[in-house]
Amino acid sequence: MNATTELIEQSIFRLRENILKIEKCLLEFRDDEIWQRPNEVSNSLGNQIVHLCGNVTQYIIAGLGEKDDNRQRDAEFEMEDGFSKMELLKKLNRVTEEASDIILQQTDESLLELREVQGFKLTGIGILIHVVEHFSYHTGQIVFWTKILRKRDMGFYDGMDL
Repeated sequence: MNATTELIEQSIFRLRENILKIEKCLLEFRDDEIWQRPNEVSNSLGNQIVHLCGNVTQYIIAGLGEKDDNRQRDAEFEMEDGFSKMELLKKLNRVTEEASDIILQQTDESLLELREVQGFKLTGIGILIHVVEHFSYHTGQIVFWTKILRKRDMGFYDGMDL
């Protein structure tokens, strides 16, 4: 296995691993709870999912996939409803699968190519690192919020000898 293959496989693995955590968390809530904000300066679980979809679309689908970038980032945080938890999960899975297909097409050369995304100049490697890190960051917020509200461990690693 070469470094490019490993980077690609691990990037996709981490995105999918985080989706499973997000799904487990979202299933803890009713649809009307998904769009509740903990306070006026924080985002709802729904905003977090819509934001993740926007980020993956902008960086991977538009950036690496060389498609049009039509993202309206501010609108992701202004939403107060619009999707059920199941619709959000379908949207997140659909966006991530499209992104995974694009990631799988990357080569050594394309991962070293410089691109401009959201005003930043990044190589394909930089884009992958950004997206995986950003996805994990917001997954952690979703997990933390779920643990606070449901007052229980989510059991992500139950049955594993860590």
